[in-house]
Order: sequence, then structure tokens, then C-alpha cells
Amino acid sequence: MRAADMARVGAAGLRARPTRVFLSALGIAIGIAAMIAVIGVSASGREDLDRRLDALGTDLLTVSPGKSLGGAAASLPADAVAMIGRIGPVEAASAIGKTAAKVYRSDRIPEAESGGIGVYAARLDLLDTVGAVVTRGTWLNAATHTYPAVVLGPKAAERLGVHTPGPQVQLWLGERWFTVVGILAANPLAPELDAAALVGWPAAERELGFDGHPTTVYTRTEDSAVLDVQAVLGATANPAEPNEVEVSRPSDALAAQEATDDTLNGLFLGLGATALLVGGVGVANTMVISVLERRAEIGLRRALGATRGHIRVQFLAESLLLSLLGGVGGVFLGMAATTGYATHQGWPTVVPPWAMAGGVAATLVIGVVAGLYPAVRAARLAPTEALA
Repeated sequence: MRAADMARVGAAGLRARPTRVFLSALGIAIGIAAMIAVIGVSASGREDLDRRLDALGTDLLTVSPGKSLGGAAASLPADAVAMIGRIGPVEAASAIGKTAAKVYRSDRIPEAESGGIGVYAARLDLLDTVGAVVTRGTWLNAATHTYPAVVLGPKAAERLGVHTPGPQVQLWLGERWFTVVGILAANPLAPELDAAALVGWPAAERELGFDGHPTTVYTRTEDSAVLDVQAVLGATANPAEPNEVEVSRPSDALAAQEATDDTLNGLFLGLGATALLVGGVGVANTMVISVLERRAEIGLRRALGATRGHIRVQFLAESLLLSLLGGVGGVFLGMAATTGYATHQGWPTVVPPWAMAGGVAATLVIGVVAGLYPAVRAARLAPTEALA
């Protein structure tokens, strides 16, 4: 039999039982769709992460005080930023410093209800160094950083109920009123800024009793020298106590989060493979029942001259077409699920071609395995026995 004849005979057998074929194909489709969706969502999330890292950069390093040998909280020298800026490959350095002040929407709010919002002194070059963006209003400038002006992170603005900055929008901060001049966008490389109220360095020293010691120093370096700079940052920021300094690379945390997501994706892939196996069992069951129901057809074909090989090919072709139908449908379902989820998250939609090709190939393997026994069983029927 030619390939076209095999396909035509197999399709005729499937058309005779549309409901059963649909349910069997649906089992295959669910398994393939689950696997395609897991791979597609993972690839879309990874693509979004790569784009964010390309935009934010992987050359950002942070320096913060750790613990002293006695277990007490350490501190960075007041001139830590200047010392770090003298490292050759360092392109920019800025800092924030935590103050003891608390911020409230009104002076009538009880002192204990501060909402967990930290108040930080900030240098004017902080945004350029960190790569932060002001979504509404403006950043501190040479004039406002010496006066009671504050810029809020997105989470801080949400907790305080501030949606639009302006001269009329004021917060009770450090026992006096501060004007909200801007609101930042979320920054995955500096998440501590999202729930922060940022005031100018001079204003913090004058109005809030800030001691001038930075609590986090942000450093941008040349891409080729990130690891070298990371190795010397601790000793440079605090030469007297380099062991009391913690140096980190924020992009590593995002990469670690992606690795955690990959572990969960492996679990979901296993569940998808299980669903695919169940679908394969459904196909085998359908084909076995088909053989039992079509004994007369098999006997008639054998009596008209069909060989055992022809019978095997017929039922194997039906099994392959049934699995392929479910596989193609599953690929489209998986792509649709990936597109919907990625669009909802604001990610680019990425479905690797190898995943689609692998899904279809897996269904063909399932079709062969599931249809082999029923095909052999059908071929073994003797014409007289089948027609009896």
C-alpha cells in the first residue's frame, strides 16, 4: 500500500467513530499542551528576564555593612563612596543611608503605624547609578535635595495612598512636613528602593539627624571587570574592617530566581508527561476496542486478498493519525496558553520550535507504541474466524 492509501484507510476508520476519537485525541492533546505551555512560559519568562537585565545591566554591585565580630551591626565609613569611586574600572558610585525617621500620611496617625516604610538619605546621582526611573513628578535636584522634599518608591506610594506628586501633597516625616516631588518605578535590581521614602542627603542631615554613614553603596563597573571589582570592594569601602562589609551582585539574585523557576518547571513537565502517558493508554484502549468491534471488516478484507501486513499497516496508521491529531491540537493549545499567560504578565511570547517539533514527535512515538499491539492482534485473526 502506498502512503496515501494508508492514510486514507486509517482516516476512514477514525471517521466512523468521531466521539471516541475525539476523547482519545483530547487525552493526548492535554499532555502535549501542558508540556508546551510549561516550556513556553519558562522560555517567555527567561526572555523577559534577559531583556530586563540587558536594560538594567549586570554590572551593578552593592556594598552594605554586615556584622562585627561581636555580632553588633557594623557601619560603613562616611567617605566610602568617594573611596570606591577611585577604583579604576568603577564608572559610577552612589549611596543611600537609612535614617531613624518614620513617614506618615498625616500627623494624626499613631507613631506605631508607619507601614514599614524606610526613610533614606539619597545622593543626587542615585538614579543614574542604579538605573531607576521616575514615573511621575521629578527626581531630587540641586535645589530640592537641601529642602524638605521626598521621592517615594512605588510600594511606599501605594501604602501611603499617594498617586500624584505635587506641591499640595505632603507627608509627615521626621516631625515635620515634606513635599512629595516624585514617584519611582519598580526596580528589580534595587528592590529596597520600592518601599522607601528618599530625601536629599543634606536635608536628611539637617532635618532628620542623619549621621552621614551610607547603608548601601551602588557601584557601576566596566563589564569586563565586574568580578575583579567585586573582589576588592569590601577592602576599599572599609579598609579598617573589610570583614564587616557585604558585597553582592543584584543580577545574581534574579538569576537564582530563574533557577528556582526551572526546578518548578521540571515538576510541571513531569506532570505533563504523565498526562501524555495516560493519553497514550487511552489511544491503545481505543484501538483494542476497535479491533474487537471490526472483526467482520478484518475478515472481509482478508477474504478479498489483504495480507496480514496490510491489516497491521491499517490499524497502525489509524493509531498514528489519532495520536498526531491529538499532538497537533495539543501544540496549538499549548501555544495559546503560553500567549495568554505571557500577555497577561507583559512578557514577550516565546515558544521554542524544538518544543513544538518534540511534541509532535512524542505523539508519533505514542501512536506507534499504542497501536502496535492492536495492529498485531488484528493481523493474527484468520478470515474464517473473523467472519464466523
